[in-house]
Amino acid sequence: MSQLKKWKEVPRGGLILKPGSAAEYETGTWRTFRPIHHEDKCIQCLRCWIYCPDAAVIVKDGKVVGFDYVHCKGCGICARECPAEPVAITMSPESDFDKE
Repeated sequence: MSQLKKWKEVPRGGLILKPGSAAEYETGTWRTFRPIHHEDKCIQCLRCWIYCPDAAVIVKDGKVVGFDYVHCKGCGICARECPAEPVAITMSPESDFDKE
């Protein structure tokens, strides 16, 4: 049986060669469900913005105004974290919307 390599002997895997940002990658096409913001129900707590892993919640002047669907992957975290009653964000099947 061969001897295990020490950590310094293991070849390098993937490398990050330069700093980047998710803004460079359009990942909205991965989405199965689309978040819909219901402005009339929104209490402007900004929890959706805080919890969104894709920074896809658009906030202007301290208020949620919508979603950046180019980057939103449709995970539903925003809808799950919404404390409004009834919730101000619902998830709808992407198939309900026309493809552009």
